[in-house]
Amino acid sequence: MTVAVRLRPEAEQDLADAAAWYEEQLPGLANRFLDEVLSTFSAIAEAPLKYPILHRDTRRALIHRFPFGVYFRVESTAIVVLAVMHGSRNPRRWKTRV
Repeated sequence: MTVAVRLRPEAEQDLADAAAWYEEQLPGLANRFLDEVLSTFSAIAEAPLKYPILHRDTRRALIHRFPFGVYFRVESTAIVVLAVMHGSRNPRRWKTRV
């Protein structure tokens, strides 16, 4: 069963910032990054419980080919994405969004 994926405003900003950075590095790279993110969102929607819990009820899915993780919660009606963060960022950053 596929569940809807909803992004919090902070996660949307994470994506916009990362895509802008990738586009500055190489034209077209932002599109590849966003394609991988959407693929990860689809995988999460299909089987959200397969991803490990990192803190309380927050789970993380890693994005293929890019060093980012999607931090999310499984709620009764949707998957809520709290953050899309680079792996080198301080993990406390997403915890403040809980």
